[in-house]
Amino acid sequence: MIKKDLSVDFLGVHFENPFCLSSSPVGNCYEMCARAYDAGWGGVVFKTIGPADFKVDEVSPRFDELTKEDTPFVAFKNMEQIAEHPLEENLADLRKLKTNYPNKVLIASIMGRNEADWEDLARQVEDAGADMIEMNLSCPQMTSHSMGADVGTNPKLCQKYCEAVKRGSKLPMMAKMTPNITSMIPVVKACMAGGADGIALINTVKSVANIDLEKKVGLPIVNGKSSVSGLSGKVVKPIALRFLQEIRSAAGLEQIPVSGIGGIETWSDAAEFILLGATTLQVTTAVMQYGYRVVEDMKNGLMHYMDEQGVDHLSELVGQATKNIIPAEQLDRNYKVYPKIDWDKCIGCGRCFISCQDGAHQALTWDDEKRLPTFNKDKCVGCQLCALVCPVHAITLGVVETKPGRKGDPSKVDVASQRLPSGTFRHLA
Repeated sequence: MIKKDLSVDFLGVHFENPFCLSSSPVGNCYEMCARAYDAGWGGVVFKTIGPADFKVDEVSPRFDELTKEDTPFVAFKNMEQIAEHPLEENLADLRKLKTNYPNKVLIASIMGRNEADWEDLARQVEDAGADMIEMNLSCPQMTSHSMGADVGTNPKLCQKYCEAVKRGSKLPMMAKMTPNITSMIPVVKACMAGGADGIALINTVKSVANIDLEKKVGLPIVNGKSSVSGLSGKVVKPIALRFLQEIRSAAGLEQIPVSGIGGIETWSDAAEFILLGATTLQVTTAVMQYGYRVVEDMKNGLMHYMDEQGVDHLSELVGQATKNIIPAEQLDRNYKVYPKIDWDKCIGCGRCFISCQDGAHQALTWDDEKRLPTFNKDKCVGCQLCALVCPVHAITLGVVETKPGRKGDPSKVDVASQRLPSGTFRHLA
């Protein structure tokens, strides 16, 4: 069995592996967090703790899922707010967790309504034994506009609250960002100016996941009505990676420590976040679907990937892909890659033909007699839609040619990778 060093240091705290429960229903009490530690998670972000006088009153039902064909949990909608247990009970759970699991990382997520709340909560979770603080500036389903995502879009308010937390505690602190914003950079810079040591991103995306067509109400239905709330799961991973890249490529933020969140379900998802600059990783939706044991699959897969890459320490991979994502105007537009059809694999289903005719550039036509597609190179623009829709992966990247009137050696072009059915990638040169 392959063994690699998955330990990381983040904000001065040592993690045995980068995988943490994110602040959510999966880490809502002592028992749940203890079972996660026992299952092998490197850290826990305890569900967001609010002020003692803030009463949480939840709706029922509160969850919904987005599916595609027969695939469940493509996305997960959550209308739940912060921890519903009393403040003293949450603090007692923190103390017990740190006493019984002294070598595991315990992160306290907190949320206040004003500077006094933030400062007081920071002081109390430090006294309870937390190793780190995460400021929840980004929950999209709070019933108070003084808390959550509305705060996270206001740089001045974020800076002020970060300063308050730093007055209340000497613990390392990360600010959790909302994706419900055009650019995260002004808020991140404000948080860092306020004393944040790092950033966690992203929180959930505001959404209406589904509508009941008969009742004409969004889901889940709460006594005949519904509401906008946070979307998580696989579908938000591209959004999370986009914001991660934005932060790590912004001037002055290139080395900012980041805890990555959003659609991490497999080892390859985890590797993508690490390659774009995340040091630790937070997971919720995959746990809600598969249980805490999913961490073993992610750890084993990540160690195998490290072995393939020839690295012994996970930190060697952090940020390795950031430099390869560049502005669109800088991309090489001098060449075209044509598709290559493996006729031994082709089953004649016609998917590529339909997609090319109705969604691309009509470079594929249909031979009724042979019941196979035919390829017209003169019309092909090299978009590769046909390869993406082929159900048996019979279409791959083929000949590379320089466009007429352009310069460049096609043999030296580093072309794209092709996704395999497992969700991993292979390089096609």
